[in-house]
Amino acid sequence: LVESWSFLDAAESNFRPLVVIELAKGTKEETIEWFTKRIVDKKANGGAQLLIKPLVTENGVENIYLVGASYLRLLLGAETVGLVKECSDNSMRTFTYSSRKTFKHFADDNHNFLTMAECQYIIKHELENLRAKNEKMIPGYPQAKLYPGKSIVRRLLTSGILVQIFPLHDREELKKLSHSWYGRVKVGYQPLDDIRCYFGETIALYFGFLEYFTFALIPMAVIGIPYYVFAWEDYDKYVMFATFNLLWSTVILEVWKRMCAILTYRWGTLLMKRQFEEPRPGFHGVLGINPVTGREEPVYSSIKRQLRIYLVSLPFVCLCLYFSLYVMMIYFDLEQWALDYDKENESVFSSLMLYVPSIIYAVVIEIMNRIYRYAAEFLTSWENHRLESSYQNHLILKVLVFNFLNCFASLFYIAFVLFDMKLLRQSLATLLITSQILNQFAESLLPYWLQKRYNRRMKKRMCSKKTDMDLSLAEQVNMEKEMGTYLGTFDDYLELFLQFGYVSLFSCVYPLAAVFAVLNNITEIYSDALKMCRVYKRPFAEPTASIGVWQLAFETMSVISVVTNCILIGMSPEVDALFPDSKMDLVLTVALVEHLLLAIKFIMAFVIPDKPRDIQMKLAKLEFESLEALKQQVRPFQMQL
Repeated sequence: LVESWSFLDAAESNFRPLVVIELAKGTKEETIEWFTKRIVDKKANGGAQLLIKPLVTENGVENIYLVGASYLRLLLGAETVGLVKECSDNSMRTFTYSSRKTFKHFADDNHNFLTMAECQYIIKHELENLRAKNEKMIPGYPQAKLYPGKSIVRRLLTSGILVQIFPLHDREELKKLSHSWYGRVKVGYQPLDDIRCYFGETIALYFGFLEYFTFALIPMAVIGIPYYVFAWEDYDKYVMFATFNLLWSTVILEVWKRMCAILTYRWGTLLMKRQFEEPRPGFHGVLGINPVTGREEPVYSSIKRQLRIYLVSLPFVCLCLYFSLYVMMIYFDLEQWALDYDKENESVFSSLMLYVPSIIYAVVIEIMNRIYRYAAEFLTSWENHRLESSYQNHLILKVLVFNFLNCFASLFYIAFVLFDMKLLRQSLATLLITSQILNQFAESLLPYWLQKRYNRRMKKRMCSKKTDMDLSLAEQVNMEKEMGTYLGTFDDYLELFLQFGYVSLFSCVYPLAAVFAVLNNITEIYSDALKMCRVYKRPFAEPTASIGVWQLAFETMSVISVVTNCILIGMSPEVDALFPDSKMDLVLTVALVEHLLLAIKFIMAFVIPDKPRDIQMKLAKLEFESLEALKQQVRPFQMQL
């Protein structure tokens, strides 16, 4: 592979811009010259061997550069990042340039063999792996220190010299995708393969999970409607519904693992090797030697990090949880005031006022969740985690704990302290519906309206300038660089996680929750698709083989739902009447049923394989072939010995 780099041409007449680099205004010429030289330099000289051109507008050359690569360079880059493609025999294998002819749809003149998202991912990987050699600082900026092996792009970002790097949209492909995805209302599946080709596996997998979860909710919604319509107040009649709910929550999560394996095998990410994780951009410390790589990089004491976590972050999270409970008690005071007001007046207005405290509380919950999210991000960044995965795990844990308590504490209090099932049903319905409306507005409608208004102003400005110059590309880049940055699927999964909680935790009290969840998710698919295509900059593709830690979060929620539903059923007057003499017998019976249901859940999780049989066989076959190939390579050395 290394020998192949020498055949690459440093320039290509058919330049296709794939990635945009925006430097800060006033960036020094020597810095620009040094950085662009490193981008186009040969791999042997420590460069990325990519193509780069400045964006020329009617004002001349701005500090915006377009990056591309020759087709040969992209193919060699595909081998470097370990992309997995389909072979002519329909098997999935890691792409190598030497065996390129064995892959399906490969041809020397077929530049569509790699998707645009894959090409942009390769360029991102090469740019991030541009490393300092002997430079002690970034030319022109003595305060921006470098050391051998340091990522140049990360240092430019943290120094504020590099404003942003983002992949360009393909207007024609985006138009086709938009039409098939959300351009018309239809009953059917999403074009997940097309989404994956355009946005990458992480985003395609989120939309796959959203679609799957929506379809999985339909049986719950269909069964829940008659329970609600007949207004059965005898909660023992909900036993069958709750039991079905608990088994359903286990089955859908286990079946999703199989669906996920099918999708990621087809996309090749199930077979991709995990790459060695580099330090995250925000990580800082004293310069030292990494014992694994032997390279110089910042080193930070794990004891200092633990002290920051346990002496600052943990007390802060506990303080936020206490504040959340304090706000919850204020909400119950408002509820009592609304009840007293309704008793005194007994009018239509006073009846409507009964819902006002819940609506206000739902709005306050959303505001507190968003404020806490910023605080959690700041704290997790301040903890100075070395790896991005460690940073994400600590952030997700902080956010999940607070969101769970903030959203569900009032429902637990009503159910297990106040024992008011009517108020529980009302609060659950109000919180669920209000949070869904607020999320749709804040995440999709408002950003879309703001972006549309900006685009209108930008187009007017472009049209008002009389010039013969073709501004289509310049206009596209200028529009896209001002778009919001998509921050990942964190918030989207969090919204589904909380919705899953509303549906499963108190299902025996409010069976209609699944109906509202289905209706919300149908609109969510369209609004999220619109958001991805029209509101945000195109994100870089990120290969992934699963939904990660969110699978564990959903499974934990399903276990908690078993406990809550068993206690709720045990608290019903009808069940209580079965044990008139001894409440201890009631408690023991409920505990026994709860343990039995948990046992059934875990048995089902064990019995249902995570991967379908055919995929297991294909993976085993590939592992066998790789071992045989390794033996063939080792055998000549053994013969020499």
